[in-house]
Amino acid sequence: MKEEQSNKKFQSGNVILVSASHMLHDIYSSFLAPLRPLLIEKFGVTLAMASIWDLIMRIPWLLNPFIGIIAERTAARYFIIVTPALTAITMSLLGLAPSFAIICILLFTMGISSALFHVPSPTMIKRLSGNHTGRGMSYYMFGGELARTAGPLIITASVTYWGLEGTWKLIPFGLIASFILFLKLRNIKISTEIKTKRVEKGAEFAALKKYLPFFFVLLGITFFRAIMKSGLTAFLPTFYYSERGESLWFANSALAVFQLAGALGTIVAGSISDKIGRRTTLLIISIMSPIMMFLFINSDGWLAFVFLVLLGIFVFAPGPVFIALVQDRSKEFPVFMNSIYMTVSFITAALSVFFAGLMGDWLGLEKTYLISSILALGAIPFVLFLKKK
Repeated sequence: MKEEQSNKKFQSGNVILVSASHMLHDIYSSFLAPLRPLLIEKFGVTLAMASIWDLIMRIPWLLNPFIGIIAERTAARYFIIVTPALTAITMSLLGLAPSFAIICILLFTMGISSALFHVPSPTMIKRLSGNHTGRGMSYYMFGGELARTAGPLIITASVTYWGLEGTWKLIPFGLIASFILFLKLRNIKISTEIKTKRVEKGAEFAALKKYLPFFFVLLGITFFRAIMKSGLTAFLPTFYYSERGESLWFANSALAVFQLAGALGTIVAGSISDKIGRRTTLLIISIMSPIMMFLFINSDGWLAFVFLVLLGIFVFAPGPVFIALVQDRSKEFPVFMNSIYMTVSFITAALSVFFAGLMGDWLGLEKTYLISSILALGAIPFVLFLKKK
């Protein structure tokens, strides 16, 4: 009885620990967008070519279902311990890479590391959050968005002091982070809580068939919002640096401000969804996001920065709500079901970055952003298909 009551409590210390590991990992994985303008100059490639890096980085996410099956049967916490070091090594070598092909190899390796981290970690948060799943997912997503705030500033400072080819000097920090995570996470026996009994062969895919309509709705929501979100996270520094003639510091600071606003959105959205419902929360977000995008594009100066902050809040807010929805519904195989959601989310993001790059080459990023705000309205009908509970 005591153990059952303990499982319903919100274990804030352990939730913060896993969320901190999310932040450590994603600081390094966020280096591509701030470095993209410099890498485009270095290799003389177009926006469409540069967006291929995002596709390559996310190809390993096609293996998510299989990673989810493995994680259901193993001590998944070791994935979380090792991957920050691997991601730190690959992403810190981007500035030193001598060719377009080497960049692709490094990003593909990082994609494997990222998949191994992100598939089991939300289920860890679910187990540690008790009856407050939305709150736990907000902590988790806040760590990731805070990382994408700090990442552009860290890599820009590194390029400023060491030059583009000196970014490898950031590697030791990732190695130290993994060592600390080993000391802190090795005793959290989440894997024994996730699954201890034998699972019949193919049981996971049989469960997936049951949830296909639900994932179809999530796909619809993410699809229509994808170009808006991915176009901003991937090309916002390029937009300011190349199209508006701002300095690299200003361009990457704008991305950091956008991501910081996103961190604020994630920390409150999950808890709000616990109170007013997941569907109501997503409906508000889906209405406000395109409005903020339209106002951002059609303003300048400090007013544009105000709308950029509001845009960041609404663009990233669905993250913890989506993960909470998946965890709410997938009682049988939570890690595997999360892997399916992650596959849908990240592959959609990769394709949308590519299309945003193509449209940016053809129409310019400003018109691309304007079109994406109109497309984002298409998410609203899919939100209405979600059940209230």
